[in-house]
Formats: sequence, structure tokens, C-alpha cells
Amino acid sequence: MRAPRRMARESFRAALACAVLCAACSELPSKLPEALCAADPGPQLLQGRHAGPPVVAAPTGPARFVAPLYEQFDLSRALDCVRFVDGFYRAPANDGYAASLEHVAARLRAAGFGGEAGFELTTIETQLTARAPNSSELVLASAWTPLDARIAMIGADGVERVLHAFETPEGRDRVMLPVNAPSCAIEGGIAFSLDELEPGELLVIEAAPLRTVLTRAETLGAVAVLSANIESYNADPSGQFRHLDAVQYRQLPAGQSLPVGMISPRSLEALKKAHDVDAKLRVRFAARVKFDVRPLRTLCATIVGTDRAAEAVVTVSHVQEPGANDNASGVGGMCESACALSRALHAGAIKRPSRSLVFLWGDEFRQSSAWLGATKLRAVAALSSDMTGESLEKTGARALLERMPDPGALEVFAPDAHTPWGKAQVDEAQFAPNGVALIARCALLDVAAHDAAHDAAQGGWETAEHPFEGGSDHDVFIEHGVPAALFWHFTDFAYHTGLDRMENVDVTEIRRTGVALMATALALADPLPEDLDRYLRSLNEEERLRASAAESGGAPLVAESWRRWCAGARQWLRIECLRIPENELKPTK
Repeated sequence: MRAPRRMARESFRAALACAVLCAACSELPSKLPEALCAADPGPQLLQGRHAGPPVVAAPTGPARFVAPLYEQFDLSRALDCVRFVDGFYRAPANDGYAASLEHVAARLRAAGFGGEAGFELTTIETQLTARAPNSSELVLASAWTPLDARIAMIGADGVERVLHAFETPEGRDRVMLPVNAPSCAIEGGIAFSLDELEPGELLVIEAAPLRTVLTRAETLGAVAVLSANIESYNADPSGQFRHLDAVQYRQLPAGQSLPVGMISPRSLEALKKAHDVDAKLRVRFAARVKFDVRPLRTLCATIVGTDRAAEAVVTVSHVQEPGANDNASGVGGMCESACALSRALHAGAIKRPSRSLVFLWGDEFRQSSAWLGATKLRAVAALSSDMTGESLEKTGARALLERMPDPGALEVFAPDAHTPWGKAQVDEAQFAPNGVALIARCALLDVAAHDAAHDAAQGGWETAEHPFEGGSDHDVFIEHGVPAALFWHFTDFAYHTGLDRMENVDVTEIRRTGVALMATALALADPLPEDLDRYLRSLNEEERLRASAAESGGAPLVAESWRRWCAGARQWLRIECLRIPENELKPTK
């Protein structure tokens, strides 16, 4: 059945928005609506503020879904969900993790999931495991929930100065306790190196609290370790030195017995200055945590497809980790996107897709493995929603698309650039050409065009893409042979620190990324023959750009690898859009 007329009108408006942005960036002729309706629209390209290849402007592919998803996406509901999840220090299966899953589930139920035919809501339970100390063996683990903690220094005058403390789940300094840190109530002198450490003292270091350091410190009689470690990418790009107040989020091995606390660089400097004046300076460290034996839960919502319901496009967002952007924004954004899609389906603005759509919320990596191990569906593509809400102005992070392993991971040429997360080890044997990244790129630029057409004051959505680096749920699907991509933001100076809180969240960014991700998922779940022309023309643009950049950079083998990749992606796109059995597909350029 064809899309409803309203959908056709909205699709055309999305295409028109694309044309508006294209005209602004490329000075194309003003009569673009007629050209868009012509049989051969020509090289009308969308570029906007995207650091990557352009795509062809057309009302097809993900552009079919952008306008109705935008219309149904409720900014206030998304922000409320993010704020709720950010109110907890979320570790696997702990109290905050469980509360966050229940909150998301309640919102999904209100949108029809779990109560209407074709809108399923289930929970997958698996054992919570961890690696045994000094071993690769997995053992049963307990859910860790921090209750409160306090680190203070005490001078010779007996006056106590609190460096870090929290008393409630939403406390700003809650990450002062690494995951799996034990309860404690200790006091002692301090040493700033292992060589100076005396029994009964606290070791205070700038380095990370690695297992080797903790083992040696415990052997030497330390009663606790305090670490002021932060990463190089946490440097504040604004020049305000906000990172000096950052307390880094860390995890310790399960069963850790030596108390460990995280402090900020500013607190480390305060301790050193106070110790220079008073060598008998003491530190008091108290913490209360609890451990619960409970299963690890993964929340699964499914919109059942029409004629290919046994095939699924999966979108995934991890709940654990304590930040507002990482990853309360991904959780809240994907929750509201799923609810917005449900509302659009009920309103008839979007038709139910051919394939099933699956949404997962749980523990990073393990949620994807749990679903793959439990499902009877066949995953055909996967998308990860991780760190989707960073304010560019406040954090310096822009929206990114991470592609799966492709020739760009062999050697980087502009407009590609790796993030500070770092390059992954990739070889051509890992390549499985497909069009997932291309469709996601179309979605990013379709959303940017929609923004530009409806709110020119925003200045355009700044996006980029980069070769595969790994580090989220897309890894799991790629390892299982499923094409996958990651929607995220980086570099964020507050990443994995106590500074990652609501003041750095931009809800309009959550909507942009959420709509782009959902439009990509829908385009993958319901590819149509009329999508193919846009995809192939866009792929031609990418091939020209990639091969030319590699050849200009003196890497003809990489250029040839890109040509092979694009040839494979071309075949993949034809199979998807035309539903051609792979054994009947003839080679084509």
C-alpha cells in the first residue's frame, strides 16, 4: 500500500527543505521545486555544515520520515526523561539503573507499547557477571549502588575542609566513588607516591587507579587510594579551566577491597599546598555503598513489521554510566523518538514498516548480546544512540556519525578525521560493504535541511562523520556480521566526569539526533524502489570524493579499496531497495 497523502505532502516538504539549504550553500537556481519533481533532478547536492560527503537532495529515503517525526517529537517530554535518568548514578542492575528502565517502560506503555497489537514490550533477564580478580573467568556479580560519600582534609588546627561529598543519588560529586568501590570510614596521613607511602596512609596520585597501582598500594599498607586522573580530551576548550573541577568516572574490578576515591585536579592541588604547609595533614574518607543480588535487565520494545516481520532493524541505547549526556540523553532521546514514531503511526503520518523495529535499553554491549542470544528475529542493521544531547556551545562537541569498518579506517584523508577517542585496528578483511552509513548521512543532512527551512536563526546543524573507532553497542552487531553505525557527540570536555550534567544538555540537539536516527532506522526497515536513485547518486558523490582524496594523498591502494567498497555498497543498496535475491543480482557499476 502506498503512503497516505499526508505522508506524501510531508515528504515533499522535507525535500523542499533540502533544496532550500542546498540553494543557500551552492547558489543553485531558485526554481528547485519543479526540478525536484522532474524525472532527472540533476546534481542537486546537500552539504550544509556537514564535514563529509554531500548527498543528493530528494524527497526519498530518510527524507520521507523527517517532517512527521519532527512534528511528533515532544521536546519537554524528552528533556523530562533525560532529567529523570540523570538523577541517578547508574551502574549495571543497580537502583538507578532499575528506576531508569521502569521510567522508560512507563513512557513506552503510555505510547501503546505492551498494550496494542504490533507494539510489543518485553524484558530480557540475564545473569550479572564480572571478571574474577586476577582472572579472565566470569563469576556472578552484585549490583552496586552508592549511597553517600565524603572526602575531607584536616589540618593541625582540627578544622575539616570538605573536598568532595554527596548525600543523594543526584549529587554532583557522586562519581567520586568508582563503580564497585567498597564502603569505608578511614582517616590517615597522605603520601603522593608509592615510594613515599607508609602503612596507614592514603595514597594520593594524579595517575589512574589501575589494578597494578592498587595492588602495590595495598601491599605497602595503604588504607585507601585517591586519584585525580582525567583524560587529555577533558581539557576545557573554552579557556575557563572547568576541567580542573572535574572528577572522573571510573570502574574497579568486582570484589575490590581497598577503598578508592576520585578527586578533581583542583582538590589534588589543594592537598599538595596544604601538605607543604602542614606535613601532618590528614584526610578523612567515608563512603557507604550497597550490593544487591539481582539479574541484569534489558528493556525491549518492538514495532512489528508488516510483510517482513522476522527481519529487524535494531536501535540501542545504554542506561549505565552516570552522565546527563552519557548517556541519559541517548536514553531519553531514543525513548521519545520511539514514542514519537508510535504517535505518527497512530495518526497515519507514517505507515508501519515492512521490517520490525526493535529498541533496546540496558547495559552497554551486554544488552545487544542478550537480545541477539534471545531473539528469533534476524537483525539486518543496527544503530547505537549514545551521547546524543551535547550542547555544541557549552561542551565543544558536535554531532557525529561513526561508520563501520571501511577503507577510511585504513588511512584517513579529508574530510574524514579521527576523534581523540583514537583509531581502531582495521584491515580490509573486516570490510562488508553496505549502505547503512550512506543512508544515515542522508538522514543527518535531511534533518539539517529541515532545521534550516524552519528556523534559519539556528544557523544550520553542524555534523561530521569519521571512520570506525569502536566503543559502543554497534561493535557487538558488527562482530555478528550485522551492518551498524553509531550516532554520538565528541569531543565533550565533561565526558566521563561529574561535570556531565543537565546544564550541558541541548534538547534541540537530542531531537535532531533522535529524528535522524529514527529516520535512518525507518529507511532501513522500509526501503523502496524510489529510494535507490538518490542512494546511488549520493554513493557516486562519495566514491568520487574518497577516491580522489586518497589518490591526491599518494595512496592509490586506498583509492582502489574505496572503489571496491562502493561497488559492493551499490549492490547492497539494489538488493535492499529492489528486493532482488542476491543470487539473481548481476554485477553493475
